[in-house]
Amino acid sequence: MNETIALLQRHRSIRRYKEASIPEEHLTQIVRTGQAASTSSNIQAYSVIAVKDPVKKQRLTELCGSQQYIIDCPVFLVWCADLNKTQTAVRLHEDMALETNVEVLLLGTIDAALAAQNAAVAAESLGYGIVYIGGIRNNPQQVTELLQLPPLVYPVFGMCVGVSDQEPDLRPRLPLEGVYHEEVYRQDGIDDAIRAYDEVTRRYYASRKGGGQQTTWSLEMYRKFNGKPPRAHMHPYLTSQGFQLK
Repeated sequence: MNETIALLQRHRSIRRYKEASIPEEHLTQIVRTGQAASTSSNIQAYSVIAVKDPVKKQRLTELCGSQQYIIDCPVFLVWCADLNKTQTAVRLHEDMALETNVEVLLLGTIDAALAAQNAAVAAESLGYGIVYIGGIRNNPQQVTELLQLPPLVYPVFGMCVGVSDQEPDLRPRLPLEGVYHEEVYRQDGIDDAIRAYDEVTRRYYASRKGGGQQTTWSLEMYRKFNGKPPRAHMHPYLTSQGFQLK
C-alpha cells in the first residue's frame, strides 16, 4: 500500500471542527486539485462557491436541516453543476439557447462530483477533514436565491472543510464482492455480500463511539427507502432552473 492509497483508505466524515482558519493558499490548492479531475470532453461543467460569512453559513445550516458543522467549519464549499458557463461559451459564437436533456444534467453532476472528490482528497492530504452535505438539496430554490445561482446551475452538494476536532471510527464498507463483478453482474454475489456486511455493521453500530445502536446496513437502507422517494421536489426545481429532463 503506498501513501496515496493509505490516505484514501483512511477517509472519515468529520463533523466537528477546531476554530482554525484555512490559509487562502491551501484553499486555492484544494480547488485547483479539483480542477485537475477528469471532465467529459473538457466541458468542466461545474463551479464551486466558498462560503465563509457566518450569517450566510447560518442560513445554509437552516436550509440543510440544522447541521451545526456547517457553521463550525471555516469554509463551506457548495459544488454546483454548471451549464451556464457552457451556455455563455456557445453564445460567444451564436446567440442560441443551449439544448438540455437528462444527459446534459448528468454531465454537470458527474463533473461536479469528480472535481469535489479530488478536492476532498487534496484537503485531507493537507491535514483537513471534510464531510459532504447532501442536505444542500433539501431547499434548493432558497439556496439558489441565497447564492444567486443563474439558470442552468444547481447545487449538487456542500462540503465542510476544516481542522478536525474529533477522531471518529473508520466506517466499514461492503465487502469487495458487493461492488466488484467480473464480466457480468452477479446478483447472488450481492445477496451474500449484504448478509456478510450486515454482520459487520451490526457489530460496528453496537460498539462505535457516541453510543451503540442495534441495527444493520440493510435495515438502515429499508428505513431510508421504505416510503416516498427522497427529495421529490428536485424534478420541478431542476426544470425551473432550465434543465429539460427528457
